[in-house]
Amino acid sequence: MQIDPPADAAVGTIDEGLYSRQLYVLGHEAMKRMSQSDVLIVGMKGLGVEIAKNICLAGVKSLTLYDPYPVEIADLSSQYFLQEADVGKRRDEVTAPRLGELNAYTPVLVHQKDLFDDISALSRFKTVVITETSLELQLKANNFCHENRIPYVYAEVRGLFGNIFCDFGEGFVVVDPNGESPLSGIVAGIDTSGLVTALDETRHGFEDGDHVVFNEVQGMEDLNGVEFELEVKGPYTFSIGDVSQYGTYLRGGLFTQVKRHKIINFQSQTEQLAKPEFLISDYAKFDRPLQLHVGFQALHQFTTEHKRLPRPMNNEDAAEIFKYATAIAETYGEEKPELSEDLIKELSFQARGDLAPMCAVFGGWAAQEVVKGLSGKFGPLVQHLYFDSLESLPKSVTRSEELCRPLGTRYDGQIAVFGKEFQDKIANMKQFLVGAGAIGCEMLKNWAMIGLATGPNGQISVTDMDSIEKSNLNRQFLFRPKDVGKLKSDCAAEAVQAMNPELNGKITTLRDRVGPDTENVFDEDFWEALDGVTNALDNVDARTYVDRRCVFFKKPLLESGTLGTKGNTQVVMPGLTESYSNSQDPPEQSFPMCTLRSFPNKIEHTIAWARELFESSFVQPAENVNLYLSQPNFLEATLKHSGNQKQILETIRDYLVFAKPITFEECIVWARLEFEKQYNNNIQQLLFNFPKDSVTSSGTQFWSGPKRSPDPLVFNWLNETHSEFVKAAANLHAFNYGIKGSMDDETYKRVIDQMMVPDFTPSSGVKIQASDAEPDPNASTQRFDDEDEMIVLVQSLPAPSAMAGYRLTKVDFEKDDDTNHHMDFITAASNLRALNYDIPTADKHKTKGIAGKIIPAIATTTSLVTGLVCLELYKVIDGKNNLDDYKNAFINLALPFIGFGEPVASPKGKYLSPSGEVEFDKIWDRFYFDYEITLQELLDEMKKKGLVCSMVSCGVSLLYGSFFPQKKLQDRLHLKLRKLVEEVSKKPVPPHTRNLILEVCVDDETGEDVEVPYICVRVK
Repeated sequence: MQIDPPADAAVGTIDEGLYSRQLYVLGHEAMKRMSQSDVLIVGMKGLGVEIAKNICLAGVKSLTLYDPYPVEIADLSSQYFLQEADVGKRRDEVTAPRLGELNAYTPVLVHQKDLFDDISALSRFKTVVITETSLELQLKANNFCHENRIPYVYAEVRGLFGNIFCDFGEGFVVVDPNGESPLSGIVAGIDTSGLVTALDETRHGFEDGDHVVFNEVQGMEDLNGVEFELEVKGPYTFSIGDVSQYGTYLRGGLFTQVKRHKIINFQSQTEQLAKPEFLISDYAKFDRPLQLHVGFQALHQFTTEHKRLPRPMNNEDAAEIFKYATAIAETYGEEKPELSEDLIKELSFQARGDLAPMCAVFGGWAAQEVVKGLSGKFGPLVQHLYFDSLESLPKSVTRSEELCRPLGTRYDGQIAVFGKEFQDKIANMKQFLVGAGAIGCEMLKNWAMIGLATGPNGQISVTDMDSIEKSNLNRQFLFRPKDVGKLKSDCAAEAVQAMNPELNGKITTLRDRVGPDTENVFDEDFWEALDGVTNALDNVDARTYVDRRCVFFKKPLLESGTLGTKGNTQVVMPGLTESYSNSQDPPEQSFPMCTLRSFPNKIEHTIAWARELFESSFVQPAENVNLYLSQPNFLEATLKHSGNQKQILETIRDYLVFAKPITFEECIVWARLEFEKQYNNNIQQLLFNFPKDSVTSSGTQFWSGPKRSPDPLVFNWLNETHSEFVKAAANLHAFNYGIKGSMDDETYKRVIDQMMVPDFTPSSGVKIQASDAEPDPNASTQRFDDEDEMIVLVQSLPAPSAMAGYRLTKVDFEKDDDTNHHMDFITAASNLRALNYDIPTADKHKTKGIAGKIIPAIATTTSLVTGLVCLELYKVIDGKNNLDDYKNAFINLALPFIGFGEPVASPKGKYLSPSGEVEFDKIWDRFYFDYEITLQELLDEMKKKGLVCSMVSCGVSLLYGSFFPQKKLQDRLHLKLRKLVEEVSKKPVPPHTRNLILEVCVDDETGEDVEVPYICVRVK
């Protein structure tokens, strides 16, 4: 069977609209290699299909499946493309057409013949993936692949245990070991010993053995272009060895890291069985990999001899496997592991287990290894990874052979691990998923497979205000091309209900943002009914708000995020851990305004400048013009409150009078003059203020260090970047005025040839800020000092009444539409400025990533991260109450790396009460009072606790202050708190509000100002 792509989908095509996020992870060259590669996957149970799904989304040339075995009901525990009606049918044939819907560019085929009967059939594949197959067949396939240098990946999941093995052959070339952008910096000095100092104590970020190349160094010109291996001397210095033969350093210079290829010689699986290399997944379990290496071999030996897997929780089978493992361990001689009988028996107990979250973890990781094998991008796994999540086993229920036996249901794979009693707990959970994008889709898929909320008391609520875009299809696998334009929450819920019909009627979908403005939707009844919350968000503000609500209502929160091949997970447990808000992500990078305006030195600066030019040319002027024409008091408000009133009024005048076009030809003239202004005139003015031979007050060259001396550009229509700027600018200017644009070259050339471009003469009256340490000399020019000047400018504006109904159309930035000229303008504008300053230019793809603030994303990382989150969800459902039961995870599949850490405990505070010292939790504790209480009674109750209130506030309303006049105090002390809040805030308590939060400043028994929990007053 073969699922073919549509006729218009050329095999090997890299559709930038579909793969946009992934391209920022892998790059065009790696994507091109994958689009030319055929991949085979053996085994179509949960793990195999998870790998296949991720590889299909990644965009390989073709995907061939092989699993001739019939579907069993237990397969539905993790294989989301199967349905109950498929039981008895061949797994690969049932899976192929459903998998083929994911990516029109990747045809899905089924290998019909016995693959292992003719192993030479593997020769036509660029990578071979084997899952959950006997050790004998693994070795047979691997031996062939190793001899023929075909990258080979084996993966296996057994309950809460799993492993991956990689063999990419001898002499495998890793093109880019870590995927990071090359490090670079500005040279401050180089001495004759070869010690290089970075400018302004900027950390260079290098490691010993890195390679670096220099350019633009003056005084040691022969150093430029030469590659050196470096030795780190400090965070701001590194050595490149004796450079005395290169002369004496004078000034200037840039250094850039050279990314070097890495060669890895992989061993075959047969060799690695005897002497394995491990990637440690959890350093708290340092001794486990070799034990599990032996244990999995024993498991395969048992399966081969008995033609079946060991029975769940069966002690007889487990004892036999431990006996096999003990014998195998003896073959390792001095490296013999000290086996834990409990660990090996647990592996036997869970061998029939099939958990969707574990399949997600190993399916994401293994698929990324396939991508590495095909592309050479990122460091591959060398060579074994073993991982277990035994902490996810429940403590609240009993496991026994009877409770873990198969029941003929779709959850048998999970029941084999946890038992029927825990399956019932899972089924009756009430969970809230915030976001239905990439992580949200994967989360819902896992929830559907484990049967979350399928019981009589279970319920899932999912909200997402966004609609589906084409670029979502590459990593948000619940969506199909037919869903583009529809709401994410609705489509995601519909998709997982098809995967597990027991969810029908159990999912509530919403389209509201979770925030202060929707507290009437997500009211207190809603939050209090939940058992837990899972975030699947991509912005810090939303995460922080959800975190605050979870803290207030004491609900567990599972948090996660991805950035390309990197990911993290965080568990927030009431009374145990700190909250998400206690440790937020670092702020977004920003650049000094002086650097952007006059002294860029890297492409990121010119892109940020071009993005601002887009706003100031096509967005802000239209907004100001429309406000002037529509708001009667606009001028008064602008003149009274705006800090840049002069600029606003001049812009309105220019866009309504001087620069108002009637024809598209006038838009071309405007664009051509804009080129002259930005890339010639402004640069001439800058060089007039600061000539190339300028020196500072200290006698150093002005144009040195981070300041790159610019040169004006002379317009040339034949230069593609010049013409692209004019075309994009003219079309966007025309869009503002509702004029039809054009891309006809002849029209542009005719207009430009006929127009006059005025000569420019620099002015001595223009002031330019030389550094951010100096005050902006133009700040005062944004307001009118001369009232007559203001009156003249205001009178030059056309009266709004004379232009009734006239409006400009502002340009709403959209990075993904290749026809709207937005990215064409920003790319050309940025590259022209880069040419001014002799900075290497960037293509449209890189420019879009920076200007559009695109978050790199790939399905493999998302799959792995959500799997880890769901392993923590098992613990939350179990109600584990020890900090060391939970784990936060950090991954980087590019290295590869995975690390776990215990969540940070919630901070504690203390205060002195009449009965002694009281310890409290700063995050989770609070004082509770009933709404009938008056302010005086509240103060008295706090005093009984040894706490004297000096201030009480609710939000921005100060309800009580010890410094209040006596009359004001008397008026308030007898009021009940709800009424007091309403009187002081001058607005009623919203009808959906059941609790008021009061914050207090207090002194304890010693008279010391102390921190205490906030007060919660129930108003209903």
